Amino acid sequence: MDDGEALRASMPPSAGAAAGQAATYPSPAYGWYVVAVLTVAYVFSFLDRQILSLLVEPMKRDLGLTDTQISLLQGLAFALCNVLVGLPLGRLVDSRRRTSLVAAGIAFWSLATAGCGLVRSYPALLLLRMGVGAGEAVLTPAANSLIGDHFPPHKVGLPLAVYSIGIFIGGGLALVIGATIIAGALRSGPLLLPLIGEIRPWQTVFLIIGFPGLLVAGLALSLREPRRTGALHHRIAADGTSTVGAVPLRDVVAYLRTNARAFVGINLFMGFSAVAGYGVAAWVPSMFIRRHGWSAVEIGHTYGLLLLTFGTAGVLCGGWLGDVMTRRHGAAGRLRAAVAVKLLTIPFIVAYTLIPDGRTALFPLAAAVFLPTFLNGLSPAILQQMVPNQMRGTAISISLLVINLLGLGLGPTLIALLNDRVFHDPAAIHHSILIVSIAMVTLSLLCLLIAYRPYVALVDRLRLAATQ
Repeated sequence: MDDGEALRASMPPSAGAAAGQAATYPSPAYGWYVVAVLTVAYVFSFLDRQILSLLVEPMKRDLGLTDTQISLLQGLAFALCNVLVGLPLGRLVDSRRRTSLVAAGIAFWSLATAGCGLVRSYPALLLLRMGVGAGEAVLTPAANSLIGDHFPPHKVGLPLAVYSIGIFIGGGLALVIGATIIAGALRSGPLLLPLIGEIRPWQTVFLIIGFPGLLVAGLALSLREPRRTGALHHRIAADGTSTVGAVPLRDVVAYLRTNARAFVGINLFMGFSAVAGYGVAAWVPSMFIRRHGWSAVEIGHTYGLLLLTFGTAGVLCGGWLGDVMTRRHGAAGRLRAAVAVKLLTIPFIVAYTLIPDGRTALFPLAAAVFLPTFLNGLSPAILQQMVPNQMRGTAISISLLVINLLGLGLGPTLIALLNDRVFHDPAAIHHSILIVSIAMVTLSLLCLLIAYRPYVALVDRLRLAATQ
């Protein structure tokens, strides 16, 4: 049995015949329009998600919260919802109209974000933040699947990287816009709304950030649902025509189990990377406020601009570098790029956390934003290379489950726990950031090395099977 036959043996029964079928794609112009709409939606998702990092101090004061309680709002609330709804939504992405799912998710998380501006207690705020996470759980699996059906495989890397910059545009805008809104809200003081009562400045921020997302939901609903390209599983209709059907879950599970070492290693690599990424994003503003004496407005504008510029540039450079390395080194190219980026980041992490002057620390912080964001340009293509079309939604949902459970669930909370339980000093937040960041770089590199050979072998087999 050759490699192509061996791969087909691990696929659904009718996959072999469909795997190599030529695919047709919508026009490039419309494909890029779809990418633009999905990227705007991604920007809003991170705008809604990251705004809380700038509101830590007033929320702690008004609601009497600890760093650990704040970290649960920033992370674990999202992670729990991803566990509960992520996989079912991923299955829907593989078989239902994806544009409608995206629109519904945007509307849901936007209303939940606005609702955070009306609550009076911590439990209610935690519940609504979970609602934001539930709404956002559908976007990336659906977006990756949709983008994959608008561009051929050898051209999909850049569109996926462009979509991924939404993380840093959204995160940056959350800080820049949030700082501006906070400055205005502090000048005007609390608002009095009919039937609701007094709204504090940090609550006003949630209201202003949340409601515009409903317009984006309407835009997403207007997108055309594309034909699924490279679909693996077909059924024969009554008139004898072949139509695309969802791959049975047992076949997806069998495929993932057969290639478990590659999938587990790659997903843990991304998950441990996310622990550092989400933890840093959650607590860097507080580090500058507590350690360097900056105001929320100052660090909001400064760190937000770093994310907008260096974060966006890093994602695009990562997408470009991944394509270059793939042309030179085949399936191993993007993994080699990821290893290099991880190693280069370490000295900059040490520098920005330990330098005592805030303005000097901005220079290594900029590098520590730029280099790790290469992974956001590399990771979507790494995942897409591992699975056939009609397993993408499920596979990406599993990956997001790991990323969110580890990254959002542990990242902000690990740093907070070190601060509350080990250092017992809010001003020692830089030490907590340093320890967690270096530990996660080490763990992620170990997982990538474990997955390296199985991943390369799997991607090569998929490529071979698609040409036979």
